[in-house]
Amino acid sequence: MAKRVRFLAWYRSVPLAIVLVFGAACWLYAYAPAPLVQMIYPLRYEEQILDSATRHGLDPYLVAAVIETESGWDPSARSDRGACGLMQLMPSTAEDMVSKGLVDGEEFDPSDLEDPRTNIEIGCAYLAYLSAYFNGATDHAIAAYNAGMGNVDSWTSSGDRLNEAIQFPETQAYLARVTTAHQRYKELYPDSFT
Repeated sequence: MAKRVRFLAWYRSVPLAIVLVFGAACWLYAYAPAPLVQMIYPLRYEEQILDSATRHGLDPYLVAAVIETESGWDPSARSDRGACGLMQLMPSTAEDMVSKGLVDGEEFDPSDLEDPRTNIEIGCAYLAYLSAYFNGATDHAIAAYNAGMGNVDSWTSSGDRLNEAIQFPETQAYLARVTTAHQRYKELYPDSFT
């Protein structure tokens, strides 16, 4: 009987240890010094982001958050569905931004989505297009960047709040990740886009 009690005592300590590890990780994530958190949220291509975000009327920190969430700053990233580059653009979306006149196709070749400057420019144009479509509602634009305009329109057609109406778990997680990253980039790099 004594062996059984010890086993149960050991068994109860495992969940406690797991909770402590996750608690420590959460505390570290929330209160870690900036240089440590900057390893989780790096910032690159500042000049290109600032140029394109300014040209398209976007918050450059939002653009950085989308890049972090979409590709983790890998300019050669490619999804299973065919999205390319830093902002994970579909080639058809890139062509569409040029055909709508939102991007100068002579300066930014829509077939060269692995070029960071081109990808950021077209990605900013698309994000600005979505923002304008949703009357400046950033959360709607972010969700549409992931799930498409039609889905966001459908989810919000009954007047529900977007956060409560999203039907794709991936899009719910995406919206949360971009929103968190957006806040983190503003906190960690307050003077990067001045």
